[in-house]
Amino acid sequence: MSRLREHYEKVIAPDLKKQFGYQNELQVPRLEKIVLNMGCGDAVQDKKLLEAAVAELTLIAGQQALATRAKKSIAGFKLREEMPIGAKVTLRKERMFEFLDRFVTVAMPRIRDFRGVSSKWFDGRGNFSMGIKEHIIFPEINYDQVAKIRGMNVVIVTTAKTNDEACALLKGFNVPFTR
Repeated sequence: MSRLREHYEKVIAPDLKKQFGYQNELQVPRLEKIVLNMGCGDAVQDKKLLEAAVAELTLIAGQQALATRAKKSIAGFKLREEMPIGAKVTLRKERMFEFLDRFVTVAMPRIRDFRGVSSKWFDGRGNFSMGIKEHIIFPEINYDQVAKIRGMNVVIVTTAKTNDEACALLKGFNVPFTR
């Protein structure tokens, strides 16, 4: 069992149950999944850039990433329907907790000019999403072998009903919020 999962079961869940007055264990918010998404618009011209993006996202996540395809054709971008233009991976269970642990303790402190994450990045239904400008903040990525520095999105999906519940859950996991 991962360190964060054990911390959730022994510390975070009882605290949330007491704080929000839940009657049942199943009402307590928990992490459902973490989705990592990396756009690769230049893959239209060069397929090797997409392969590199998929390989790097696979290294970061510890699980095989999938190439995402365009839903619509856009002539201005020379993009056709079903062309591969990005990579994504969905993490659940143990891999999700392992990634969150590495993300909060190792990767976030390596972000340039990092002062914490905003609590405004919740969607109103308890899901949190943030963008990262450089994927090289993860220690799995060797900077010398990176062809191009890319950004990526990290979406943390919870079972919380409100932003306050989700914020309290993520604070339990030591996510550094600014306010």
